[in-house]
Amino acid sequence: MRRKIFIRLKEHLKREEATLLIGPRQSGKSTLLKQLEAECKSENIPTVYINLENKSFLAELDSNPLHLLAYSYNPLVKTVFFLDEIQYLSDPTNFIKLLYDEHRAQVKLVVSGSSAFYLDEKFKDSLVGRKRIFRLNTCDFEETLLLQGKEELHLEYQKIKSSPKYKSVKSDFLKLEFEKYLIYGGYPAVVIEQDEREKKELLKDIRDSFVKRDILESGIKNELLFYQLFRILAEQTGQLIKVNELSNTLKTRSETIHNYLRIMQICFHVETVRPFYSNVRKELIKMPKIYFLDLGLRNCLLMNFQSIQIRMDRGELWENAVFRSLTDRFGPEEIRFWRTADGKEVDFVLPEIEDPIALEVKLDQKSNKQSKYKLFTESYPSLPFRFVNLSPWNEEVLRKEF
Repeated sequence: MRRKIFIRLKEHLKREEATLLIGPRQSGKSTLLKQLEAECKSENIPTVYINLENKSFLAELDSNPLHLLAYSYNPLVKTVFFLDEIQYLSDPTNFIKLLYDEHRAQVKLVVSGSSAFYLDEKFKDSLVGRKRIFRLNTCDFEETLLLQGKEELHLEYQKIKSSPKYKSVKSDFLKLEFEKYLIYGGYPAVVIEQDEREKKELLKDIRDSFVKRDILESGIKNELLFYQLFRILAEQTGQLIKVNELSNTLKTRSETIHNYLRIMQICFHVETVRPFYSNVRKELIKMPKIYFLDLGLRNCLLMNFQSIQIRMDRGELWENAVFRSLTDRFGPEEIRFWRTADGKEVDFVLPEIEDPIALEVKLDQKSNKQSKYKLFTESYPSLPFRFVNLSPWNEEVLRKEF
């Protein structure tokens, strides 16, 4: 199965700029690079694949970036170099800059990085015009269907999305799959595992091993404190981040909370949503809200894999799922929320996209009360407002492009 981003990456192979693929560990970046390499080979394009977790390759390229050229069979023909885990280089910025500036006629770089922490620190302004960044999250719902080999359900999903009046006889099966997605998320290894006990074990391994690597490699000294904050944030999905309260609860400095939040973000575990306002006096809430980029990891932090029907936090799961869908479609920087000082709130506001919209997420359609949002709709008449509901389940839940 090819991820949706594959086509965009393939198109960018034609460009001279370096192609940078970033995202969380275990999201499928290495697999994607290998698929791109296979595509190049099928078109007789020379390729070289190097995993920089291999210390020999790492030492050689660290000593001199130009050593890469020796791996090209024919220096007169442009070669696509796939470099996995670019962040392990001591100076990836200089590596890319040098090869782009002096050898872009011979070398096309396609590189991956597991943690944006390193990209953020090392890929400075000197790479402007020399690179394009692509972000790979864990699988979305549609990709989980394909990854599991459920082509019939995927076809039904496509029919629902493309036809406003189509009624599916497989709607209930899609509902079961979507509920599974809300519980176990979209890490590829978790998606393809059929045994639910093994799914939980895989998520624990991601939590305890791969997240730990993010912690260690970002220089965090207090691992226990990081996990305590991580768990609290999982409990507060969709809520305001009150740094002072978190600082008091964990008995640590506010600067530490800010630093840990930053690392969680740049390692692609969480995202924050900033407030939207034009009337600063009335709309005085400036704290961001927190969401997880994979619900499986979030649920693993809480050790709660219960069915959606009996969960107390099913509303939070649904809201987070809508956020994730919006992030995939528009990018996290386009998403805002609206909240006044006296607590009136709209979950998501996207004022700068091509068709601006405001969304209020409610688990059940019975909770939709248009009158509660009169202040917002009167204050922002140019922003179409609507509700997004999970229940009652029907084709419209899947049909809507949140």
